[in-house]
Amino acid sequence: MQLTEAEQAILDFERSWWTEPGPKDEAIHEQLEMSATRYYELLNELIDRPEAESHDPLVVRRLRRMRDRRRRSRAEHVGATSEEHS
Repeated sequence: MQLTEAEQAILDFERSWWTEPGPKDEAIHEQLEMSATRYYELLNELIDRPEAESHDPLVVRRLRRMRDRRRRSRAEHVGATSEEHS
């Protein structure tokens, strides 16, 4: 299954959003015409698809690493918090 133009636009935006002036949330709304919440939902689903990795492997792998770090950090925090309450 190929990426839609909208899905490609999301990956392309993620590659270069930092070059835009102003907050990322505003750029998402202006360029992609969606809320930041919806953008992140779609992006999170998108980075698990092989087609996305084929389209932009560096961005997809970077986003996967960042997501994995956040998940590990949350899991460690939850584990530490539950041990403190024992």
